[in-house]
Amino acid sequence: MRIGLAGTGRIGAFHAATLAGLDPVDSIVVYDLLPGVARATADAVGGSVAPSIEALLAADLDGFVITTGTHTHGELIRAGLAAGIPTFCEKPVAGDVTSSIELAEVAADTDVPVHIGFQRRFDAGYQRLREAVQGGELGWIHTVRAATHDQSPPPAAYIPTSGGLFRDCSVHDFDILRFVTGREVVSVYGVGANKGEPFFTEGGDVDTAAAVLTLDDGTLASVTATRYNGAGHDVRMEVHGSAGAMAVGLDDSYALTSAEPGVQFPPGPRHWSFMERFLPAYQRELAAFVDVAAGRIPSPCTVSDGLQAARVAEACTLSRERGRPVELSEIPGPP
Repeated sequence: MRIGLAGTGRIGAFHAATLAGLDPVDSIVVYDLLPGVARATADAVGGSVAPSIEALLAADLDGFVITTGTHTHGELIRAGLAAGIPTFCEKPVAGDVTSSIELAEVAADTDVPVHIGFQRRFDAGYQRLREAVQGGELGWIHTVRAATHDQSPPPAAYIPTSGGLFRDCSVHDFDILRFVTGREVVSVYGVGANKGEPFFTEGGDVDTAAAVLTLDDGTLASVTATRYNGAGHDVRMEVHGSAGAMAVGLDDSYALTSAEPGVQFPPGPRHWSFMERFLPAYQRELAAFVDVAAGRIPSPCTVSDGLQAARVAEACTLSRERGRPVELSEIPGPP
């Protein structure tokens, strides 16, 4: 198989290396606005460089991987669909809900598959938790707690274009909440605060946020996010039910110290970045995309899935800005 990849920054170079290690992939063609960066990635994986997006899409591809900036996602997904090439795109689908709705409609009118990159769906812990929840092992679910706590903040220049903490960071929690529970969010209440660098406030964002979500079966979920978790990179989900409880992320790398006397758990080592934490999940995700591109499986995370996660993020952002609960029915898009 011949795979094209647009965007050779940190995640793009990582994905190129992962793809090069998959048996079905024979060759990789990359493109980046910075030719030198593209060339370095191509050389590292034994691939070639396309001089433009148009040339990349005309390179007889079996699959197209998008790892460019958020503002380009919608345009490139459309280009991949127009070229009839199975397409993988890192989250989000697009920079705003309206564009995401339009893309979901375009994708629904074609047989060309699109796979949106929410890698937690391929994490073994989350998959086991989904099995326990949807198989009834935990009884009926009453409470879910989810957290995405980055060890350190991104560069200041990233914040004004990130979309905000709920859209950029918590959107992963919103997607995996749907994946694990099989339910939809119907209302949210979101808050946020800044106690770190002033560039968050200057960029119209917050460095720490929390939201309470109500699902369509009455389950309550709390979601927290921060850019300043000095203890390490901490991504968790707890699900509590009438017959049991189960957690993801409660392992030796858990970025927390117990205050109880004599307790040594967790022993470490801790994770310090999302790429380290989710390395196996990213690898399984791209292997799945190769299967999608080959027609062996349907997309495991569609444009519609990406849209629903974006709608929840939009609702939480609106709630934080206006200081009131927001119903998902207030956000455009299919329920």
